[in-house]
Amino acid sequence: MIKILFICLGNICRSPMAEFVMKDMVEKKGIQHLFYIASAATSSEEIGNPVHHGTRNKLKQYGISTAGKHAIQLKKADYENYDFLIGMEERNLANMRRITGGDPDNKMYRLLDFSNHPRDIADPWFTGNFDLTYTDIVEGCEALLSYLKIAKMIL
Repeated sequence: MIKILFICLGNICRSPMAEFVMKDMVEKKGIQHLFYIASAATSSEEIGNPVHHGTRNKLKQYGISTAGKHAIQLKKADYENYDFLIGMEERNLANMRRITGGDPDNKMYRLLDFSNHPRDIADPWFTGNFDLTYTDIVEGCEALLSYLKIAKMIL
């Protein structure tokens, strides 16, 4: 089983969007049994809060629910429990390394590092642009699945 943890600052916008987009993608491909997918925050300020309405509304347009998801914080132990810890931006990666004590096994990436155009995913909490965030996350999730296929981790 491939264990993926998507991570952003508050775990209410980008990382839950990536979590549920990826879950939807693998379910539609019939390979959900190969994955354990979750998301977390690097900060504690949103812990316990539901997914931001902008993310919920955007995903609802595609029939994707975030029901039951509440923000949780990344823990040091998560490094051992996941195969991939995927941040949304470089700042997330710095905080992820701080929380986990580093990345000796090279498990940490930005989501769009798997794409043909590696870059940060802007935080829609600040930009208000959930459409662009969704487009970037879909690009990143598709690229991650392609990477896993090329690496022969999935069929």
